[in-house]
Amino acid sequence: MKLLNGKEVSAKIKEDIKKEAAEFTVQSGRKPHLVAILVGNDGGSETYVASKMRNCELVGFESTNIRYEADVTEEELLAKIAEINKDDSIDGLIVQLPLPKHIDPEKVTEAIDYKKDVDGFHPINLGRMQRNLPCFIPATPYGVLLMLDHYGIDTSGKHAVVVGRSNIVGSPMSILLARNSNPGNCTVTLTHSRTKDLKAEVLRADIIVAAIGKKNFVTADMVKDGAIVIDVGINREDSTETKSGFKLYGDVDFDEVSKKSSWITPVPGGVGLMTIVGLLKNTLEAAKGTIYSG
Repeated sequence: MKLLNGKEVSAKIKEDIKKEAAEFTVQSGRKPHLVAILVGNDGGSETYVASKMRNCELVGFESTNIRYEADVTEEELLAKIAEINKDDSIDGLIVQLPLPKHIDPEKVTEAIDYKKDVDGFHPINLGRMQRNLPCFIPATPYGVLLMLDHYGIDTSGKHAVVVGRSNIVGSPMSILLARNSNPGNCTVTLTHSRTKDLKAEVLRADIIVAAIGKKNFVTADMVKDGAIVIDVGINREDSTETKSGFKLYGDVDFDEVSKKSSWITPVPGGVGLMTIVGLLKNTLEAAKGTIYSG
């Protein structure tokens, strides 16, 4: 078993981003600028946004965190998004999910200018991704591709099984692995809660992407020897064993599955760190105008 080490890979890529950002700043007279909007006080969202802002600073980006109470109106939030869309000093905009129930996440996602949609969730970016056109790729799947590329893992012709069909990870991951690109060129099976005999489907996989949001869902009896296992899950549980008061678990039973896999990502220290890298790379590309100009 070899570890797909997100800590190692993200550190290397962030150094590359830092150099490119410094060059951009010299040439343009400003830093790449990411704005994150956080609504409410969800603990997980607080942690994610703080990490994104901290990493922006580390690579030489400007970052702005706009906060709203949970009772902010949908109209007020959409008005702020419209204002940011028109601000040429801002390159990327993310609205942290989940949102309060009275705010429609689809309406918010579509309100963001697709040229600033560095989360890669806008229908235009998703449509272009499906057609293998230049676009902002959703940050987590992008991070997975960057990790596979870093380790030189040949995915061509392999059977990939994605567990989970969310618009954030599962569905785009299945499209990206099937595209005529590298990494890619897989035969892909997208599984979910209604899949019949899920265990049998996963057992066929050369590459498993677990993104179903259930602690230790993928067990050793679901994994064939030599499979590549990518664990996207981050399941948080209260714990008296850690200083933070909680412990993170993946969607994969790491201790047992790692004995059968050829490559595997840990949780924490795997895909989560690569998600940040995907977001940073998208923001840099937005600032440079290499995907969408004007």
